[in-house]
Amino acid sequence: MLLQLTISLPLFLLPLIFIFIFAKSKKQSTIDDGVPKSYPIIGSIIPLLKNRDNLTRWTASVLQRSPSATFYFYVPGFHQVMTANPANVQHILKTRFDNYPKGDVFRHALQDFLGNGIFNADGQTWKFQRQVASHEFNTKSLRKFVETVVDTELNERLIPLFADAAKNNRVLDLQDILQRFAFDNICKIAFGFDPECLLPSLPKSEFAEAFDYCVMVCTERLRGLFPIIWKVKRLLNVGDERRLRVAAKKVNDYAKHMVREKSKELKEKNSIESMDLLSRFLTSGHSDEDFVTDVVISFIVAGRDTTSAALTWFFWQVYTNPHVEKEILTEIGEKSGMPIYEEVKDMVYTHAALCETMRLYPPVPVDSKDAQNDDVWPDGTIIKKGYRAMFNIYAMGRIEMLWGSDWAAYKPERWLKKAENENGGENKKWNFVARDQYTYPVFQAGPRVCLGREMAFLQMKRVVAGVLNRFKVVPAFKEGDGPEFFGLLTTKMKNGFPVRIEERTH
Repeated sequence: MLLQLTISLPLFLLPLIFIFIFAKSKKQSTIDDGVPKSYPIIGSIIPLLKNRDNLTRWTASVLQRSPSATFYFYVPGFHQVMTANPANVQHILKTRFDNYPKGDVFRHALQDFLGNGIFNADGQTWKFQRQVASHEFNTKSLRKFVETVVDTELNERLIPLFADAAKNNRVLDLQDILQRFAFDNICKIAFGFDPECLLPSLPKSEFAEAFDYCVMVCTERLRGLFPIIWKVKRLLNVGDERRLRVAAKKVNDYAKHMVREKSKELKEKNSIESMDLLSRFLTSGHSDEDFVTDVVISFIVAGRDTTSAALTWFFWQVYTNPHVEKEILTEIGEKSGMPIYEEVKDMVYTHAALCETMRLYPPVPVDSKDAQNDDVWPDGTIIKKGYRAMFNIYAMGRIEMLWGSDWAAYKPERWLKKAENENGGENKKWNFVARDQYTYPVFQAGPRVCLGREMAFLQMKRVVAGVLNRFKVVPAFKEGDGPEFFGLLTTKMKNGFPVRIEERTH
């Protein structure tokens, strides 16, 4: 124990020393012409420490001030370059894709949780998983399975839960509810397993809680300014690193148990009746237990918090913009009576409103890659081997040169234009106008573009149609309060999103 304290104490004291020494300068500006101040030896550690709890928004403000929407900053041990310039993003994600893998920083931070799953893999390991997953995601049978899962969860759990809350004037944490909804869905889609997180009693799930803890600690690893701290804590098996080890083992053991049970089930049935991703991987000849486990856990990470985050901020924006809610309700009314997914796939205005929500609050606010070799970006930024290349998606939705002087306004109409009629004039129908994926990399771009993008939109629009057609979602913050942005691996509302549910009178 004495040895542990001797080794770890200086590591824990180092950040505190920096904070103490420079506490008097806390109220001084740390931005000079849009670029954080850098000091000898310690680099930009002072402004980073001051803004540690607000890094996403703070770096976004820096990028907004930067003429090229790019800036360097140095932390003892490694150099980082952050950008919100679409030309640079295209260079990273497509033009020089092979030079910018996930890299050691990202991979090591998530290794204990995600292993070598597609979300955390590079090189040939990633390519192989991508090929297998791409084939499965392009099958109509999987899409149909997803539709069935989502609609069952919506009609048998989410809608009844909202109806009960409306009847009893009960306040719900919508962020928690939508996370539960998404977790049930993605577990059924990935494993064919129902964790039942959205039952009326809102039960605790050991698997979900362990999953949450893994995400939280791995995020803190990535956000940490001194990686040596978590690495030493892991070596010594103390604190949150010890708890992470327990939680990650719980997630991994449970996932492996599901793999074994599914393998046994498929052998006994000797047929392909299950449509979940796990069954598809196993029946495609990919029987390596560790491989399949890592892949499926990665898909749960990718599919759980992303759609729930987008929907959480969507319902806030709709409430604060009544004209948007009116347009969506009109569109829902026009589609009623059609088959369920035919009903939502052509909801153009709703699609635009979701895109506009994710412009301002992207589910994944920041991403990073590691430079394998020296490079020069399109804006002239010089990149050295080993630099960490980061692009701030949250900032990209707030750059005036990309979205205009009204970038701060919530305007689904910026994604739409009136369709022309036969005489060349405008009619009442909207057409959706997409932005290129490097200006709007919400679903990544290039070779790593999200495989589940279309399915995510179908799920979100089905939830919007099902909920708003029957209920009005009313925020229940204390007077003068509102949601506070909180950037982790995914975008959150700090302290949740309290709401009341009101039945609509048609």
